[in-house]
Amino acid sequence: MSHQIHFNESTQKHSFFSVAQKPWHNLGQIVSDYPNSAQAIKHAGLDYEVIKAPLYSQRGELDKIPVADYFSTLRTDTSAVLGVVGKDYQIVQNSEAFTFFDSIIGGNGILYETAGALGKGERIFITAKLPDYIRVGKDDLIEKYLFLTTSHDGSGSITAAFTPIRIVCANTLNAALRTQTNTVRIRHTSNAISRLEQAHKVMGITDSLSVQLEGIFNHWAKVPITDTEVKKLISLALAPSKEITQNLKNGEVAELSACFSNCVEACYEYAMSNDTQLNKTCEGTVFGAYNAVTGYFQNVRNYKDSEAKLKSLLLGGTAQQRGQSAFNLCTDFAQKRNSILSN
Repeated sequence: MSHQIHFNESTQKHSFFSVAQKPWHNLGQIVSDYPNSAQAIKHAGLDYEVIKAPLYSQRGELDKIPVADYFSTLRTDTSAVLGVVGKDYQIVQNSEAFTFFDSIIGGNGILYETAGALGKGERIFITAKLPDYIRVGKDDLIEKYLFLTTSHDGSGSITAAFTPIRIVCANTLNAALRTQTNTVRIRHTSNAISRLEQAHKVMGITDSLSVQLEGIFNHWAKVPITDTEVKKLISLALAPSKEITQNLKNGEVAELSACFSNCVEACYEYAMSNDTQLNKTCEGTVFGAYNAVTGYFQNVRNYKDSEAKLKSLLLGGTAQQRGQSAFNLCTDFAQKRNSILSN
């Protein structure tokens, strides 16, 4: 299935739940009220455990040879093999991932909004909404989310990130300041569980970035930018290589590919005409230029499947990288006003 959401043959359900709506696809369970962690695990079909099992190679029909220092990871409910890992790999159970979220703010006020499993259940993800907002101007609200993903196949770290999302168009404003990241990564080693208990670090990132981003976004909403400058910012933010970036800075556009040019035009059209851009905080402002790039990747760009979109937006993929480029360009422009965009 192209959507990659796990389908459990025993329960005949997809391993995904969402409160009120389905932001990435049309599968899984919709629930009307925000669940607690125990309920969320069941709604999302994540109430399974994973174990490490010895690996063997086979010579002939009966002769099995143990593979030293390597194990397979297995789901205990379906016996599905999820991956191959080393001897030091520490499994972090799905329930422990939710415990991490609960411990971030003592379980008070955190609202589990989506959770699910991809593939055979080798990767899980959780998004939870915090109770307050980032406010830009009078009416533009940005909700504060925490996102966590972990794998059971040895493919990556446990990742927890602070992710602001603009309510009016669901743009993932996944920006980190140059001196501060919005992400904590924890390796699947013997101390992984103890490091999960350091949830205050994520909350510290959230509190600090929330205050700083509110100030930055409100400043951007008052900084004017021309349509020509918006077009150039979009081009620089979406540039797929340093060579193309340099060519754009030098005013060289003849060799740009049709694919890149089409992406720039689609993003620019979103910037100029989408309803979510036509308000006081966005129209003709640097904040609007930034939202044009993030909104393009969230609401216009086509993806192969939901997993590809999730990776692009939240797991360091193209959308997150281009959004960060836009954030940096907007920061420079708002500070200097005589930046490369004006040349």
